[in-house]
Amino acid sequence: MRSGRGVKVAVSIAAMLLVAPFVGLIVQAFADRWFGRSLLPQSIGLRGVREVWSDPVLTEAVINSLTVATVVAAVAVVVAWPAARFLAETRSIAAWAMMAAPVLLPPLVIGDGLATWFVRLGLTEHLAAIAIAHLAIAIPYAALGLVPAFTDELVEIEQSAALSGAGPFRRMVDVVLPAARRHVLIAFALAFTVSWSQYGTSLAIGGGTPMLPLVLVPFVRSDPQIAAVLDLVYLLPPVMLLGAAAWSGKQPAPGQGNSHPESVSNGAFAASKMT
Repeated sequence: MRSGRGVKVAVSIAAMLLVAPFVGLIVQAFADRWFGRSLLPQSIGLRGVREVWSDPVLTEAVINSLTVATVVAAVAVVVAWPAARFLAETRSIAAWAMMAAPVLLPPLVIGDGLATWFVRLGLTEHLAAIAIAHLAIAIPYAALGLVPAFTDELVEIEQSAALSGAGPFRRMVDVVLPAARRHVLIAFALAFTVSWSQYGTSLAIGGGTPMLPLVLVPFVRSDPQIAAVLDLVYLLPPVMLLGAAAWSGKQPAPGQGNSHPESVSNGAFAASKMT
């Protein structure tokens, strides 16, 4: 009984610590006036929302970050796919160490190292250069998100599809990707969030290019209401991606109703013959 109560108390405290910052951000985002040590704002309004919406620099920063993060996440998943498969099949400690190296290094160090070359090549202050810098950090995260997808069951299904006559493209589209879609979404969400939240590399490579993390930080002290609105914008895409990944995990994969690998591969082969 005491152990059960202790668990409930611990879970309740953890939930409160998790929810409290978000509640604070929401209140701050709509607090036109909040002076002193008052627990509640003196005035509620939409000043912060209007300021963010009407400021062209802030709007450009959001669009730039969204564009770069989406491109980086898509490219990272494609590039990380063979690397994740290799890691899952070999389980080499050296390969894991090489893949994890960019994750362990501070982003600003990676950004400064890349900036040394980008300045000489004239590639700084461009979204493409920022995306390349973000890829150096995002690819390992995408690979780590994809590794759990390459289970023995997935390999067996893929081999059964090959025996049924499905070509490499059809095996990938009709068998492998549907079976691994949850891990693909997780890898995409991880890579997106890493790029979306990059401050050090964006500062080192982007220079004066407006990016959401770069324009957000100065407002933390100068105007907390605008900072809170930007924080909520900052949270929205990762939360939506994680929700999509969680939802996809609850949906049955094609052929899951009949879990025998041959039924899935035969369906893929039939689809390939129809097309």
